[in-house]
Amino acid sequence: MYMVAVLSIFLSRVKRSQVLRLLLAGGACLFVGAALFALTQHVRFATALYWAVTTATTVGYGDVTPKDTVGRVVAVGVMLTAIPLFASAFALLAGAVVTAHLHKLMGVVHPEPTDRHVVMFGDGGALSLVATELVGLGRKVVVVTPGDRSAFPDTVEVMSADPTQEENVRRAHPEKAGQVLVTGTADADVLITAVFVRRIAPSTPVLAVVGSASISRALSDLGVEATLSADELLVHTLTKVMEVPHAGELLLRIVNSDDYQLKEVPVDAGQVGQSLRKVRAGREGLVLGVVHDGQVQVGVAQDVTLATHDRLLVLEAGK
Repeated sequence: MYMVAVLSIFLSRVKRSQVLRLLLAGGACLFVGAALFALTQHVRFATALYWAVTTATTVGYGDVTPKDTVGRVVAVGVMLTAIPLFASAFALLAGAVVTAHLHKLMGVVHPEPTDRHVVMFGDGGALSLVATELVGLGRKVVVVTPGDRSAFPDTVEVMSADPTQEENVRRAHPEKAGQVLVTGTADADVLITAVFVRRIAPSTPVLAVVGSASISRALSDLGVEATLSADELLVHTLTKVMEVPHAGELLLRIVNSDDYQLKEVPVDAGQVGQSLRKVRAGREGLVLGVVHDGQVQVGVAQDVTLATHDRLLVLEAGK
């Protein structure tokens, strides 16, 4: 009866058959059974525990056995409690492992919501390079791509699927992400995927990379917070480098150095209504510009008055 009472106490705490709780309940039954066996069969506790383990694991060597009816009752109690509990725990553990492997093979991902979580959609070699860099920065990355998943590090969760299909976009849960990147080899695919992302995750920041300025403007009209035209970016960067030879080195130092961190920080209440020039002079770090009314303003030719929802682009020393 004592063993049944102990079992009922442990079972009352089991929620959703968690493996750890089952193991604890099985271990309690094992030790209680060993103690009762030692008490009733007049053997050392170590011998009784050995008997309980061989019984619970169904090995049953037979070198230690109950000698009377009380001992047999204890043995039956161990068999009816410890064995099912341990079997259930190992079955759940094995099932979880199998399920995880099946999810990985089928490309099913269920990312947890976190500000550092990035979901990426698209194809092309640049996607794997960006994913690798983000992982190196400590970001969790989930990628939905029809391309070769072996191009990505093992630490990246890859779902092999067409990102232009809405159900595949939903399976990646962009609404749980801190940021979303959409890219691809065709602008039309980027546009379709971005529409699905914006519909599923209307409040998640989205960056889309396209080759056409007109598609970039269309994405902005759809509510994609930031768009980049790859062709324009390359052309303007090369042009500036030709005009100012060290401009390219400066850009690389900003975006590809551990010595600096480029951050986008919200304007605080005390800065609202102030000019960018004044904030720039009084703030620690180098304020490169501000995102004002959805547009990046440098504030050199014309000063900008900061508003509530603006965000500063700041270059600070790395940590």
